[in-house]
Order: sequence, then structure tokens, then C-alpha cells
Amino acid sequence: MRGLRIVGWLGLGFALFAACTAVPVQAEDTYWHIKGVHPKGYLLDVKAVGAEGKLYDVKGIQRDDNVHMLDVKAFVDGEIKPVKVVVADERYGPVMAIDVAGNNLPLKAITPDGKQLDVKAVRRTGSILHIKVVGIGGRFFGVKAISEDGRLYDVKGIKMLKERAEMLIGTVKIHAHVKGLPPAGDAEFE
Repeated sequence: MRGLRIVGWLGLGFALFAACTAVPVQAEDTYWHIKGVHPKGYLLDVKAVGAEGKLYDVKGIQRDDNVHMLDVKAFVDGEIKPVKVVVADERYGPVMAIDVAGNNLPLKAITPDGKQLDVKAVRRTGSILHIKVVGIGGRFFGVKAISEDGRLYDVKGIKMLKERAEMLIGTVKIHAHVKGLPPAGDAEFE
């Protein structure tokens, strides 16, 4: 019986040693779908639109196990492009996939009949820009990130600085960074 206890303690010791010296395992990135939510209850694909109307995927990327904020990126010809709200003299802020060479691709929501609706930053609350699909007749509807397991995040612009232009990518002035955020007040019951 005593020998069994020693083996048990040795096993525990080896397990603790292995846990303390182990190389941390990096979780893989998880990709979320970016969709427009039409008021009639169906989803619209949100795509970056390139030259000659070519459509590119836009995804929310969950890095490791960080569920607090998703990066929103466009996948253009094998390259990952940042998605930003750009500085413009328009009523609503253009949301675009940014290319350092200046070949920026606007984000559009695609209707079932193939129409392309603008995706824009339409309002600001503090540091948050509300990104919406601009529907026919000027109606706005939400842009969401949807996970494979059914979680739903809001796609928003985030201002980090007070200046209108926060940074430059190539020659493009960036107004805000586009991220996926959990809905406000969304917390586990404790």
C-alpha cells in the first residue's frame, strides 16, 4: 500500500513538472462570417468589391481565445487586407479593405438579386462608429459577425484618437478601425 502512495506522489510530481515546463499551446484563429441583417429576416453577404466587380470574402478573425474583439479583414487574391473606415468628405464614412498601393475595395452587402448596397459608418457614439448597410430608401440595417457556434457580434468602427485621421496606410487616411464586438451588456449571468 505504501508503494502505491509513493508511485501516486511521483506521478503527481511528474505531472506538475510537465505542466510547469510545457510550451504554451497557441490556439488557432477562428473565422466568423460577416453579414448584413435585412429587416425582413434574411442575411446578406458582405464582400469587398474589387476591379470589374470581383467579390472578396470579409471575415471576423478571433485570435487565439480572445472573445472580446474580432479583427475584421478582407481576403483578396491570397492576401489579408485590413478593413477600416476611411476619411472622406461624404455624409457617411466609407468602409473599405485597404491596400497600400491605393487599390481600396469598398465593402458592399449583396442582395439575393445581386444588388450591391453600401456598408458605411453612419453615426458615432463616443469612440464607437455604428456601421450599417445603407438600404434602398436610406434605411439602415445591422452588420454582424456570426460564429460557427451561433454567437452574434456587432461590427463597429473604433476610434482610438481624437484626430480625424488616426493613421496612414499608404496614402489612405484612416478614420477608425473595424472590429467585431460582443453586444453591449452581453455578459454571463453570475
